[in-house]
Amino acid sequence: MKFSSIRTPLLFLSLLTFLLLTMLPRLSLADVGTAAHYSPPYTPTACFGNDPSQFPSSNLFAAAGEGIWDNGASCGRQYLVRCISASVSGTCIPSQTIQVRIVDRALSSSSRPSSNGATIVLSTTAFGTIAKTSATAVNVEYQQYVRSLT
Repeated sequence: MKFSSIRTPLLFLSLLTFLLLTMLPRLSLADVGTAAHYSPPYTPTACFGNDPSQFPSSNLFAAAGEGIWDNGASCGRQYLVRCISASVSGTCIPSQTIQVRIVDRALSSSSRPSSNGATIVLSTTAFGTIAKTSATAVNVEYQQYVRSLT
């Protein structure tokens, strides 16, 4: 076998490996945690009290768990959330990612979460968009959504 016939596949594999390794840090910018759900009454909230304008018209909102509460700095932040797994197979609704607004703190919400210690506690509507509402908690991938100014 000639050296030149070996060199081309090796060059290709080296280039492919280099490209894959340079892309690895960009494959996922999200964190993994758990999501629970809660039901009305949703007010008053730790972030905005009884102000009805705090809730998006889509009803896609959430209460922050202690891991993302950030001493109240999370109020008004928006997160992209998707269900990645649950204890019961088929609980997650595939290909559903939602954008939720933080309006409350899970520890002090008017309504108790379906599961304690969750990273994020979703409104009934939000939870039902990404998972079957019969579940008490699911594993989620979440990422803070920051709108680009360009």
